[in-house]
Amino acid sequence: MAPPLLQLTDIHLTFGGTPLLTGAELSVGEGERLCLVGRNGSGKSTLLKIAAGLVEEDRGERFAQPTATIRYLPQEPDLSAFATTLAYVEAGLAPGDEPYRARYLLEQLGLTGEEAPANLSGGEARRAALARVLAPEPDILLLDEPTNHLDLPAIEWLESELKNMRSALVLISHDRRFLESLSRATVWLDRGITRRLDKGFAAFEAWRDEVLEQEERERHKLDRKIAMELDWLRYGVTARRKRNQRRLGELGAMRRERREQRRVLGNVDMTVSEAELSGTLVIEAKHIAKAYGERRIVEDFSIRIFRGERVAIVGANGAGKTTLVEMLTGRLAPDAGTVRLGANVAMARLDQTRSALDPEASLTEVLTDGAGDSVVVNGQSRHVVSYMKDFLFSPEQARTPVKVLSGGERARLLLAKALASPSNLLVLDEPTNDLDLETLDLLQEMLADYAGTVLLVSHDRDFLDRAATSVLMAEGQGRFVEYAGGYSDMVAQRGSGVDARAVEKAKAQKPPKPAAEKPAGPAPRKKLSFKDKHALETLPARITELEKTVAELAARLSDEALYARDPDGFARVSAKLAEVQGELSAAEERWLELEMLREELEG
Repeated sequence: MAPPLLQLTDIHLTFGGTPLLTGAELSVGEGERLCLVGRNGSGKSTLLKIAAGLVEEDRGERFAQPTATIRYLPQEPDLSAFATTLAYVEAGLAPGDEPYRARYLLEQLGLTGEEAPANLSGGEARRAALARVLAPEPDILLLDEPTNHLDLPAIEWLESELKNMRSALVLISHDRRFLESLSRATVWLDRGITRRLDKGFAAFEAWRDEVLEQEERERHKLDRKIAMELDWLRYGVTARRKRNQRRLGELGAMRRERREQRRVLGNVDMTVSEAELSGTLVIEAKHIAKAYGERRIVEDFSIRIFRGERVAIVGANGAGKTTLVEMLTGRLAPDAGTVRLGANVAMARLDQTRSALDPEASLTEVLTDGAGDSVVVNGQSRHVVSYMKDFLFSPEQARTPVKVLSGGERARLLLAKALASPSNLLVLDEPTNDLDLETLDLLQEMLADYAGTVLLVSHDRDFLDRAATSVLMAEGQGRFVEYAGGYSDMVAQRGSGVDARAVEKAKAQKPPKPAAEKPAGPAPRKKLSFKDKHALETLPARITELEKTVAELAARLSDEALYARDPDGFARVSAKLAEVQGELSAAEERWLELEMLREELEG
C-alpha cells in the first residue's frame, strides 16, 4: 500500500483555554476523495488549515510528501495584493504548470481575468479563488465550503470538473448532493477527535447515529457502575482495608472519566410561530412583468399558490429570483399585471443578507427588537435566554454583539428571529447558507410539519428535493416555468439539469457594443458606486429603526383615551406616523432597487 501524501497524527489545539482538537488525525492518499464533516464550531476549518500548513498545532505531527503539491481554498479568499483576477490565479501556478488553464478556468467560471479585486462581489471572489486552486491540478485539493456564493450552474460545473481531476480531495461542505457525488470516504470531527468511515457521505449519517447510540449505552453502563460503587462505599467500606483502597481509587478514576467525557452538542429545538390559517388561495399573480431598462427580469408570469404549498425558485445568479419573490409578496410593484395576496396572510422572512443584522446589536436586542428580555413564541412569552438555548446559544452570549458571531451562528440567529414571528407564509432566501447538516435536517423537518405556505430560494439541490412541492425554474429572458416536485423532478421533466455554461451563454446573448464613431449613451455600470454600497450597508439598520418608530407611534394611537384626552396630540402623532411610514416605504424601495442591482451585477 502506497504511503499517504499527507498525514496528521494526534493533533491537539486549544483556543482561549478551550480544547478544540484533542487527538485529531487525517490521512490523505493519492487520488482519495474525503469529506470532512462535523457540527459548526467543531474545528473542521482549523483542521484543514493545519493540513495546509497555515496553522501550527500545539501538539502532534504533520507530514507531507516533499514532492506533493497542495492547494487550499479558504472560505474568505484575499485578492487585495493583485491587480487583476488573472494575476491572482497565475500567481498560484508553479513552474511547469500549464499557463493557459488560468484564463480557461476563469472563463468557465464567468470571469474575464481583467476584473479588479477591489470591485469583486463575494461570489466573484470565490470563483477566482476556485480557478487559482484548480489551475495547477495539484496532488491534493483542500476545499473549505467550495459551493458558498455559487449558483446552480457553477455548482454543477465545479462538481463535473472535480470528478474529472486526478487530485486527491478533502471537502468541507453543507451541500449533501455535492458531498454524496464526490466523496469516497468520510472523516467525522466530533468533540476534538476524528473517526473515519471508508464509505462516502451517503453512508455517514446512519453510521454516525449508531456510534452515538453506542456511546450513550456505554455512558449509561458507567453511570450504573458508579452508582453501585457509591452504594458499596456507604455500606461496605469497613472490611479488608487494602482492597477498599483499590476500589476507592477505581471509583475516583470512574468519576474522572465521567467528568471528562464531552457530551455531543445538542440539536437546535426549531419551532415556528404559526399564525391563524390563511385563506385557501395565498398568492395570485396574473401576467406580471418587470424590466430594468432593456433587460427583462420577469416576463408575462402567472401563478396561483395555495395554502400548504412549498414553492422553490431556482436559477443562475442575476436571473431575477429575488425580484420575483419581492413581487409575489407585495414588496415590489410589477411593471405590468397584478398580484393579490389572499385573506389573513401573515408573512415571516429569512433574508440571505447577514447585513440585515445590526453588527453592534446584542443577541438579546436582535431577538426582542430591543424591547425587554422576553420573546413571544407561538403565543407564549419566553425569556430570551431560554429561547436562545433552543438554537444552541449559551446564556453568556446574550449580550454578545452580532459582529463577533461566526457565519453559522448568524444563520441560526436569523432563523431564530424569523421563526419567532407568527406566520402562515414563510419566505426563505438561501436559508441553508452556513448551517451545519444536523440543523439543515431539523429545518427540513420543521418545514414538513409547517401548516402554512413556503416560498423558497436555494441552490442546495438536496434541500430542494426534500422541501419543495414545486419548482419555478428561471429559463432565461425573464421566463419562469413551474415544474411539479423537487429539483430532481424538475430535471427529469426538463430532460436536463441547469446548464453549467449558462454564464457564458448569457454573455453571448448580450447585444454588441456600439461602434466607437456612433454617439453612445452613458457607459453601462460595472459595479456599485461607493454611495450605493454605503446605502446598501446602512439602509437595513435605517429600515429597522423606522419600523420601530412606526410600531411605537401605532402603539400610542392604539390608546383609546388619547383622542379624548389630547386631540391635538392625537393629530400630531397621526401626522408623524404618516411621515415615518412614507420614509419607511422610500427606504425599502431604495434598498430593493440596490439589492436587485447588486444581484444583477453578481450574476
